[in-house]
Amino acid sequence: MPPLDIRRLCVELAETLRERVLPQLGTYGARTHAGEAEGGDITFAIDESAELRMEEFLAERAPGVAFYSEDRGMVSPAGEGEWVLIVDPIDGTRPAVAGLESCCVSIAAARLDGEPTMGDVEVGCIVEIKSGEAFVAERGRGLEPAPRLSANTALGRMFWTYGLRGRPVRALMEVLADLVDRSSVGGASFDLGSATFDMTRIVTGQLDAYIEPGPRIVEDAPGMRAEFERVGGGAILNNSPYDLAAAVICLQEAGAVVTDAYGGSVAGKRLLGSSHEFQISCVAAANQQLHAGICSAIDAGMERLLDRGG
Repeated sequence: MPPLDIRRLCVELAETLRERVLPQLGTYGARTHAGEAEGGDITFAIDESAELRMEEFLAERAPGVAFYSEDRGMVSPAGEGEWVLIVDPIDGTRPAVAGLESCCVSIAAARLDGEPTMGDVEVGCIVEIKSGEAFVAERGRGLEPAPRLSANTALGRMFWTYGLRGRPVRALMEVLADLVDRSSVGGASFDLGSATFDMTRIVTGQLDAYIEPGPRIVEDAPGMRAEFERVGGGAILNNSPYDLAAAVICLQEAGAVVTDAYGGSVAGKRLLGSSHEFQISCVAAANQQLHAGICSAIDAGMERLLDRGG
């Protein structure tokens, strides 16, 4: 049997999932609730359709490959597999249900040797569902297509995104308030509904940064875990590794800066899980100067949150 071409497998799976999901974008039937995902989020009918297609594809094309997905969790083949795919069949389910463009297939691949981490990801593939545009990165080999990173270094001129789904808005905005205010006239801030789409906008040069401090808020501010659980219907719904794994390697190979919300490396973060203990805060920026300014603003925002007692 020829050796497995993991890059090709990731690309073909992403294209297959796009083909399954594309006709369902914006349809009323896609909104049906089909259950609950491994991490506690709602599973929509469109999610379930994509997950089923993923299982069919891998059973036929790569039965020895394990996978971790948003809705299924960890699924391992019989015997010892060499690779694990970290798959979010639809990152941005709510935009997909609404028929918007900010939804993607996200697939990362790491060798299944012990407990893999973000730093073990060797391939990342992201395909925009509506447009079909693809981003593919291999560790140490760069990104295709060639990146177009913004040269902006000013917070006041920053075009950037954050995520609101499942986050208590008062606490989140306390941390992000200065960044929102500073960029509200000379730049802009958005919630586009998909971390993967947000982060790849940095690669295209459309945006300067993506900022998601949720896990830091839960860890550092007393009472915030209960607030996140209240908004999340009993679950903490920050970014899990399947939200970020493919996007992080794509941005790193593009030359962008990606850390957690403390400014620390995400390389040691565990890949195969979705509970709070696995969730990852994120600051992604087009350049180091902008990244440093964002991290300073988050530190100040966390101090404000703590001063008002969470």
